[in-house]
Amino acid sequence: MAEDERKEEVGTTIVEGRDKDDGDEQEEKEEGEAMKPWEQHSAVISIPRFDYKASSSLLRHSHSAFLITCPIKREKSATKEAIALLEKYIVSNPDAKRRKICMEDANEECNGSGEGAVNEHVNSESGTSIEKSDILSLVKLTRSGLLLFTFPFGKSPAVVDIVSQIFQSLESGILKSPLWCNRILPIQGTCPLEEKELKKIVTQLVDQFMTNRQKETGNTVKFAVGYNRRGIEETEMKNLRKACSDPDVFALLDRNKCFSVVAAAVKEVVPDSIVDLKEPELSVLVEVLPLSRVPDKAIVGVSVLPRMLVSTKPRLCVKALVVSDTTEMKGKKR
Repeated sequence: MAEDERKEEVGTTIVEGRDKDDGDEQEEKEEGEAMKPWEQHSAVISIPRFDYKASSSLLRHSHSAFLITCPIKREKSATKEAIALLEKYIVSNPDAKRRKICMEDANEECNGSGEGAVNEHVNSESGTSIEKSDILSLVKLTRSGLLLFTFPFGKSPAVVDIVSQIFQSLESGILKSPLWCNRILPIQGTCPLEEKELKKIVTQLVDQFMTNRQKETGNTVKFAVGYNRRGIEETEMKNLRKACSDPDVFALLDRNKCFSVVAAAVKEVVPDSIVDLKEPELSVLVEVLPLSRVPDKAIVGVSVLPRMLVSTKPRLCVKALVVSDTTEMKGKKR
């Protein structure tokens, strides 16, 4: 009898031990699945790096780029998500070697000082890879909640078409809604915030837009201008002016001045165009880029976007990738 009880106890212990092991394994598995990228150790998930040379290149050359907004302190997660998202739609060469995204460690999201390694990122789902020359650089910015990916000088892919394809995939359900990337602004060119340079790039981009546009005779072209001094506050503007010997360099940081220069450039290409903030056919978006290590120079990204990629309320900007429930409710009430 005592022996039977001992067997039952042993059996119970063994069974309980197995159950516990299975439970632990299941719990560890669930914890691993639930663990967010920024919570995992850098030895397991490699951390992308900033390209510090990219800022100096932006001072000398015009670059195509993507400016991405994301929640503050979620920059690392958004970076990985953006890389996976963009490389699905960037024109690729199936025979090319795997590309490397050379970046310096992005430490804004976490306090750890671990040094990440340079990694290879390949779209495993589609099996495509990007030409080695088409290296995306992650540029260090002075503001949280922003990511800037630039293409090398001389490489100008159709960034507007890429973002258009992303929206089409989201609407059709082919692509899942991103968790961290809120908006992707396709930047078609960059330049110093100076009247001559800004007018030149706007003229080129509007001319390109009108060339690709199906001309509708008799229709007046409606346009709007959006200007975002993202992160450049009034006090910083004063400091920039003091640091620079030329007082006219930052004149275009004034919103009205910038609007007038851009509008004049549009009308130079399309004389019969008019401003329409509600239903613009084309929108010229100018974004001041808060670049790190560029204290005395303002660089802007410029885009000329079609109607389908912009929202006009509450202000003119590129459309959000994910429509919030609040926005949907407001739309239904209207």
